[in-house]
Order: sequence, then structure tokens, then C-alpha cells
Amino acid sequence: MVSLNFISNVSKTFVTCGLIGLTISDRYISIVSVRGCSMSPTFNPQCSTSLETFTADRVLVEKFCLQNYKFSLGDVVVFCSPNDHKKKFVKRITALPGDWVSSPYSDDVVKIPDGHCWVEGDNSASSLDSKSIGPVPLGLIKGRATHIIWPPKRIGKLEQGIPQDRLGLGSS
Repeated sequence: MVSLNFISNVSKTFVTCGLIGLTISDRYISIVSVRGCSMSPTFNPQCSTSLETFTADRVLVEKFCLQNYKFSLGDVVVFCSPNDHKKKFVKRITALPGDWVSSPYSDDVVKIPDGHCWVEGDNSASSLDSKSIGPVPLGLIKGRATHIIWPPKRIGKLEQGIPQDRLGLGSS
């Protein structure tokens, strides 16, 4: 027979571990599943828009960058949709506050306002990003992806950089 004291100790241990895990996940690091083809080939390189049959990559997301909103061009970030805060997107920062961005599909030129950034998916043909939703407020960013941790054959640090065809017009 299991003693009441044993059950109490196990329960306390589980609750304590759960609270510590929740705090770490909320403040420091978390793991995010990247679904869809918008960041292919960086994530889900086997993704096919017609089949949508792939294994979602999982990435390590650090949240230390949120203390002072310290981001760099080429950072891959996780952010909440400006239209639906329950939806999360993973995109690459291609312009920061004060930068000018031109759209490859029109003659429009946009200056990124303070407190915002311009994000784009690596697979622009399959990406809902700033070209559609405009500059993203920095306050919606939930963290910066630093490493691929799943699948095992792709474990490694993310490369930071912007493809040459996506470079903005620069700072003011």
C-alpha cells in the first residue's frame, strides 16, 4: 500500500518541477514547432505546397532579446499575428526601425516606423508576411529562433542572414 506521505511528496515534486518549467518556458527559452512552407528551405526543406506532407521542424527560441528589443537583420523571430493574437508566425527580420523597404511586386517604398520591424518568409511564394500585413510591432515578438532541435539529422545553429534579393533600401 502506498502511503499518503509518499503521494504528497511526489505531488509536491511534480508541481514544483511544473512551475519551474513554466517559468523557464515563459521567460527564458521555449521550443516552437514550425509548420508550413513559408520558411522553406530554412525550416521544413522537404515541404511541398501541393502535398503538405512533412515533419514539422522544432526550434529553440530564446527570449533574452525581449528585455531591450535587441534584434538584428536576419534574425528569425516568432511573433503573434497582429490580426489574431492566438496565431504565431515564424519569419526573418529583413528591416528594422528607420530602414526603407521596397516591395518587389510594386513601386511602393515604406519606411519602417519606430517600434516595428519588417518580416518575410524565406519562401516568399508561400508566405504571409509584412508584404501582406505591413510592419510588425516589436511588442508582438515572442522570441528569436536560434537552433533547430528536430529532426535529429538537422540539429544545429540557425544561420543569420538575409538573401540578397530581399535587402531593403537601407537606413535613413
